[in-house]
Amino acid sequence: MKCQMPVPQTLVLGILAGAFIAFGAMFYTLTITGSGAGLGPARVLGGVTFSLGLILVLVGGGELFTGNNLIAMAWADRKVTTRALLRNWLWVYAGNLVGALGTVGLFYFTGCLALGDNAVAATAVKIAVAKTSLSLSEALARGILCNALVCLAVWLCMAARSVTDKAIAIVFPITAFVALGFEHSVANMYLIPIGMLAASAVPEIGVATTLNFGGFLHNLLAVTVGNIFGGSVLVALVYYFVYIRGKGKGVMP
Repeated sequence: MKCQMPVPQTLVLGILAGAFIAFGAMFYTLTITGSGAGLGPARVLGGVTFSLGLILVLVGGGELFTGNNLIAMAWADRKVTTRALLRNWLWVYAGNLVGALGTVGLFYFTGCLALGDNAVAATAVKIAVAKTSLSLSEALARGILCNALVCLAVWLCMAARSVTDKAIAIVFPITAFVALGFEHSVANMYLIPIGMLAASAVPEIGVATTLNFGGFLHNLLAVTVGNIFGGSVLVALVYYFVYIRGKGKGVMP
């Protein structure tokens, strides 16, 4: 069980998941750069490519904070203590942050931000500015809706019988949240810092006053709280109430 895993393994798997989500975010940034497909099609295509991150986590193996919000179902069923739940969330979140930030540094030194005469860097800055400019209520609401979709993707994967099944189950919910502009805390651990670095490396792009550590922290805190509510309450506890509470009287689909 996830909550019984030793801390070193939990942390390492959390680092891997943070890096995997960062890979998806990299792919997304490149995909929407210079796209002439129009707002809707470009965002949908970006969402498809971003799905790489969760596919790597669920097929390759990793501990993702947002997906682990589903552990609230076992907590509600008293199979996991509050301490064990929070311990898992804390170490996985820390691992995700280390993995995402480490990937930011590695990607920065590849020089790939300069692709297309700094077009990728400009896209990275634009994404980061949009995220740090959100109000508290906007970031919270987008975080709630985002993790409802992410946890539904993980939930659907439980019915998968093959890698293909898992990929299909993941792509549609993840594409939806990305295309709609919802907010994922672990993805933002990569997207905002890389935007900050891109802005410092290419000053002619211009920098908004929100694109700084304070803006990053403001977004991350609000989105994290929203992600917890969306995944733990709107998915985990709802399904617990329907299918587990009352000695399993619900009928599983």
